[in-house]
Amino acid sequence: MNNSLVNTARLLGAGLRALLVLTLVTGVIYPLAVTGIAQGLFRDRADGSEITADGRVVGSSLIGQSYDLPPKQGQQSPAADLRWFQGRPANGLGTNSVNTRYRLILSGATNLSADSEDLVRQVDDARAAVVKDNSVPGHPVRPSDVPADAVTSSGSGLDPDISPQYAALQVHRVAARNGLSVAAVEKLVEDHTQGRTLGFIGEPRVNVLELNIALENLVARK
Repeated sequence: MNNSLVNTARLLGAGLRALLVLTLVTGVIYPLAVTGIAQGLFRDRADGSEITADGRVVGSSLIGQSYDLPPKQGQQSPAADLRWFQGRPANGLGTNSVNTRYRLILSGATNLSADSEDLVRQVDDARAAVVKDNSVPGHPVRPSDVPADAVTSSGSGLDPDISPQYAALQVHRVAARNGLSVAAVEKLVEDHTQGRTLGFIGEPRVNVLELNIALENLVARK
C-alpha cells in the first residue's frame, strides 16, 4: 500500500472518529444534560407551564383562552359567557388558510396604526361592550372606568393576563351572574393578583385561567 492510500485511510479514520465523538456529544450527551437540568430546575416551564384542574391539564399559564357561549346558527362570532372573567381582546388572531387539514389559530398583532379608523372603531366597540356587560343594578360602569387592556389586544393576541383594574371592574358582574357575594369575588381577585417580577419588572397582573378555575371551585362550594 503506497503512502497516499495510507494517508487517505488515516484521514478517513480520523474523520469518522470526529463524527462519532461529535454525534455523541452534541446528539446524546448535550440534549440529555439540557433536558435533565430543565426537568430538575425548571420543570414547570419545560413541560409547558401547564395548569391543571380536577386532575387534568386545562391550559397553559402562558396562553390566554376565550370564555364564550356556544355560537348560535348564523352567528359570526360567539358571545362572551359573562359568568366568567374575560381576558383581553384577541383582534390579532387569524385563521389558517394554507394547511386547511388542521384547525389552526395564527397568533399575531393587528399592526394597525394609532390613527387607524379600524383600530378606533375596535376600541370604541370594545369599550361599549365592557360598559354594557359589566354594568349591574346599583353598580354602573362608566367609559372612563375601562382600562386600556380591556379594549386592546396584545402583540400576540394570546395574553393570559389582565390588569388588576380590569379584573376589579368585572367583580360585580361575575358575583351577580354566579350568585356570589361581591366580597368573596373581590377576595379571589386579590388572592390571584401577582406583583411585578422581582419587584420592578413589568406590571401587576392577574392570570385569567387561574382566576376562573378558582371561581369555578368557589361556585361549586356555595
